[in-house]
Amino acid sequence: MQEKKVLLSIKDLDVKFRVRGRILSAIRGISLDIYENESIAIVGESGSGKSVFTKTFAGMLDANGYVSNGRIIFNDEQLSDTVVSKTSIAEKLIKRALHKLNEHAKLELGAATYREILALEAEKAAKENLTDEEKDEAARKHKALAAKRADVYNYKTTLNSKKDKDKIKEATRQLAELDAKLKEQDGATERLAKAKKAAVAQDSAYLAEYNKKLAELKEKHAKEIEGEITEAAVKRNEILAKEIYLSVGRYGFKQRVKLLNKLLDALKKAMQLGIDLDNEAERNAVFDNVAFRVRYLDETADTLHGTCILNLANVKYAKDWTQIRGSKIATVFQDPMTSLNPIITIGKQITSIILKHQDCTEVEARKRALELMRKVGIPNAEARFDDYPFQYSGGMRQRIVIAIALSCQPKILICDEPTTALDVTIQAQILKLIKDLQKEFNYTIVFITHDLGVVANIADRVAVLYAGQIVELGTVEEVFYDPRHPYTWALLSSLPQLAQRNTKLFSITGTPPSLYNSIVGDAFAPRNQYCLKIDTLMEPPMFKVSDTHYAKTWLLEPHAPKIEKPEGIQNIHEKLVDAFNI
Repeated sequence: MQEKKVLLSIKDLDVKFRVRGRILSAIRGISLDIYENESIAIVGESGSGKSVFTKTFAGMLDANGYVSNGRIIFNDEQLSDTVVSKTSIAEKLIKRALHKLNEHAKLELGAATYREILALEAEKAAKENLTDEEKDEAARKHKALAAKRADVYNYKTTLNSKKDKDKIKEATRQLAELDAKLKEQDGATERLAKAKKAAVAQDSAYLAEYNKKLAELKEKHAKEIEGEITEAAVKRNEILAKEIYLSVGRYGFKQRVKLLNKLLDALKKAMQLGIDLDNEAERNAVFDNVAFRVRYLDETADTLHGTCILNLANVKYAKDWTQIRGSKIATVFQDPMTSLNPIITIGKQITSIILKHQDCTEVEARKRALELMRKVGIPNAEARFDDYPFQYSGGMRQRIVIAIALSCQPKILICDEPTTALDVTIQAQILKLIKDLQKEFNYTIVFITHDLGVVANIADRVAVLYAGQIVELGTVEEVFYDPRHPYTWALLSSLPQLAQRNTKLFSITGTPPSLYNSIVGDAFAPRNQYCLKIDTLMEPPMFKVSDTHYAKTWLLEPHAPKIEKPEGIQNIHEKLVDAFNI
């Protein structure tokens, strides 16, 4: 596994949603490497975050969702490789950028003094404003009242205006009371802030000393930035100016100029603070606030050539997604009928995608579409090319959805429970089709499912999700035959295929936690029959079981009590062979 190329590298990913005035944390700190040509299954109960997690790969989050933290690095040489033409306009913009950068570079000479000025100003601001602890406490109280108000308001909207008049009246009274409490809480915070500011304003000795130090530092800074920049700085700026244009060259002229100015402002601020722009990571971070940094490689008389790091968590412009979604990362959804347009023919739906992403004629697109239809097992493809979706069975519709997804030969195929809406015999055919086509098209499969039987037949590795976190990760053999997390034990124990005759089927007690609230300790603790005291107090780290197997449970801590997995999933190998024919 280690010899494979990492195609997608997810680091510390957090995804949140704004829902009715509250914040829901759907994904909480997931880190995962997905390899080229592998099949990885993402499993867990409904609401565990499986679909949300993979939607971030293709920029398909709902409008109220956003990535609040983390990186999703997509290692695709074709997309990373960037060439822009050196037109007369390009050369003028590069020359202008270089002139600005050389001006801004003088600020680096006084960076240390500038940081002292900022520190002095921050010290004064800390004295006349609330401390971080006071802000956190005020925010906590406001958030608790606001959440309670949102619950009451949402409850009120569900009431019948004719039948529930008393309940509506009581809810209205509670809302008024909570509004008053919110106003009082915010007023108390504001009064405390004003009192601290007034105290500093009255401290004449402190203000005199502050003004004296600030004047001295500003005078020193003004003299320092009058110096001349080094030859090394000039050469660095020549490369920076080209990297700026490489980074914005794919946009239209107006957007290009706008982004170029934003990058110049960001680099000016970086130079003012003394950020080491010769450091690759530091330079990437400065660019990432505006656009992907394209690292300069070489140039010809007519072109500039560079390469970029594609961070899918930081894509800001729709034009970038059009080059990724469909052509590099494709998705097969759960219900084929909702994935297809009912008033457009099957052939037209396949060829439109080919024409959008590939440079070919309509005749060539039709030829490729027919070839794909044959590959996914559509009989008599020429005759069925002009049929509408309603003329296809459910299994055939799903085959067409797969054909559309593969029409541009993507690197990653996300399968979001693609067999759930199909009957059992068709499910097996679709799974076999996806695996067989992987050998031909060499794509990576990310398979979302709650059906562990599907996992056993299709996956190389398994990531078990619970409450927006990966709680266990390993090869399919490790997760099935040597599971270590109690949640994985519970999922396996719930398989009806493993149950003995005349025994009660196992079910996981309780419900997943509310992701509106901050979770203390292990999220699975309230439902875990093997819960330790520490599970309710501290979140467990990800423990390493082997080079490919990890589990997020305190049971793997060396000093934890030794607990055997449930009897029903001991010696599971023979049961799985019989149940799933693997």
